[in-house]
Amino acid sequence: MSAVPLWTSGAMAAAMRAEVSGALPEAVSGLSIDSRTIAPGEGYFAIKGDVHDGHDFVMAALQAGAALAVVGAAERAKFPGDAPLLVVDDVLAALVDLAGAARARLHAQVIAVTGSVGKTSTKEALRQVLSAQGPTHASTASFNNHWGVPLSLARCPATVRFAIFEIGMNHPGEIEPLVKMVRPQLAIITTVEPVHLEFFAGIEAIADAKAEIFTGIEPGGAVVLNRDNAQFDRLQRRAGELGISRIVSFGTDEKSDARLLDMSLHATCSALQANILGHDVTYKLGVPGRHMAMNSLSVLAAASLAGADLALAALSMSQIEPAAGRGVRRRLEVGNGEATLIDESYNANPASMAAALSVLGHAEIGAHGRRIAVLGDMLELGPTGAALHRGLVDAIKTNHIDLVYCCGPLMRNLWDVLSTGKRGGYADSAADLQAQVAAAIRAGDTIMIKGSLGSKMKTVVNALEKRFPGSAARDQAAV
Repeated sequence: MSAVPLWTSGAMAAAMRAEVSGALPEAVSGLSIDSRTIAPGEGYFAIKGDVHDGHDFVMAALQAGAALAVVGAAERAKFPGDAPLLVVDDVLAALVDLAGAARARLHAQVIAVTGSVGKTSTKEALRQVLSAQGPTHASTASFNNHWGVPLSLARCPATVRFAIFEIGMNHPGEIEPLVKMVRPQLAIITTVEPVHLEFFAGIEAIADAKAEIFTGIEPGGAVVLNRDNAQFDRLQRRAGELGISRIVSFGTDEKSDARLLDMSLHATCSALQANILGHDVTYKLGVPGRHMAMNSLSVLAAASLAGADLALAALSMSQIEPAAGRGVRRRLEVGNGEATLIDESYNANPASMAAALSVLGHAEIGAHGRRIAVLGDMLELGPTGAALHRGLVDAIKTNHIDLVYCCGPLMRNLWDVLSTGKRGGYADSAADLQAQVAAAIRAGDTIMIKGSLGSKMKTVVNALEKRFPGSAARDQAAV
């Protein structure tokens, strides 16, 4: 356990108005909702999820070394009388209360990140940049929903200088309660794009939902907005209506406060020149793609607003690496050579799919290699889904993709409009597509795999990594 514990048992009990049962340790070193990965000394919250009830795994967590478990009063009788428990009326509500206590004790610069695309990558870039300048806490993975945000906040040590939280949504009204919990001094909206259209009347409604992040900003705080995005004026107006006077913009527009001046895109990185809040900077970005380059402007702007050293922040950008499922590269041993796998399987929407195809278009291939896209359904697009899938054909042509494999009933719409020469194969499910893709790969190819989480394209990634064992790949492109 660290010298300064995350929480004392007494502080947890007080924050959650919990009844103490059994002999509790003095403190806990961390918090978890997963009995499979809990570390000794952590506190376990028995959250009731859509599929599993965490109370079914309390004893497994305690046997794995959990310091204590937070359980609902209605479930208390299931556990031994001497089990170390904090008993509450509702476990999720108790976690929210603990998150509130965490925020109350925090003296850090708090940053919240949302947007249709790039939330996690921007959050991770901020983590990398700010960690080099002081103790920094950030949400794990994509913990950005009704349980992920309070868990991330409750896990935040009181002593950090910077704290970064990702906030997501797929319905109206979901961001506001989360941001009011986080109470950031700074908020970033990366962009507004046509995602989750199944649940919204149109792009303006999506912008309004993203603008809910303004409702929780602390007095005197600032927002960082994408001036190149068509919804900028709408977001700017809404921020002003809520009394936010510091509105910082980023983009290529000459009015941008964080403005891109020049950019050179490479296979695995980018070189940029920008003016950030009046200061010229030149830096290397350690991940490829124009979309990543644009979001890096928001990262540097937010870092500067949070009091970090801009020159050091720009220097740290070269160390940024892609998050899991968002562009991680792996070498595959194929026959007498190697192929490159780009894992973009975490999620997909029209904007992120176009961005990933652009990255593939810039990717290096061998002498006889091909650029191969393996694409799964983009979900939650409502009645526009078929047309948006067909529309990907333009990005495939523009980026000179050689071969396309399509997976799922929505991707059938793209398959139907592909030219015969670009058709690699089609299957209704990811499991059925694996063999087709594996049989096609040859030395020199670069294969990009992407789809919405529900399309299970990660199974294709796993199958290729198992069949063609290789190593993590990060080419060192000269800039």
